Amino acid sequence: MEHYSIETAIEGILFASGEPVAVSRLAAAIGVEGREVEEAAELLSGRYRYEQRGFRLVRLDKSLQMTTAPELADVIRKTLEERKPPPMSRAALEVLSLAAYYQPITRAQVERARGIESGATLAGLVDKGLLAEAGRLEVPGRPIQYKTTPSFLRAFGLSSLDDLPDTELDGQLTLE
Repeated sequence: MEHYSIETAIEGILFASGEPVAVSRLAAAIGVEGREVEEAAELLSGRYRYEQRGFRLVRLDKSLQMTTAPELADVIRKTLEERKPPPMSRAALEVLSLAAYYQPITRAQVERARGIESGATLAGLVDKGLLAEAGRLEVPGRPIQYKTTPSFLRAFGLSSLDDLPDTELDGQLTLE
């Protein structure tokens, strides 16, 4: 390792990136094992919370990202004069829920579960970066499959899909 600590390197990389960075990529860049990155990230995260800093180090599945402290959202929004995004429609929330719990999922599967055409809603969620294409299903017509994105995790305050609440529908809804 060079003249800087693992923690310093993680901070610098994540600050410069502005996006989630895979733990494996951080480890390779710094020249350490992924376990060492995980340990350093846990220390940094705890330190930021303890010191009540204006930023957080968050885990998004197998990646890490620097974010602002959630309690500062209003003051940051006012300072940067950003407008609140419009609330999400019921249709968008339904499609996101289906995608989160049953991904990868096709448009036909979403429409079968909802009982209504959902192509425009899916396209809107892809445009917002909450859903992304996840390949094509190996059936005639090869329909596009969709999955949630790290932006979805951030928007809903989740570290991974494992943080989703259990539903009463677990195992009851079939999309085939």
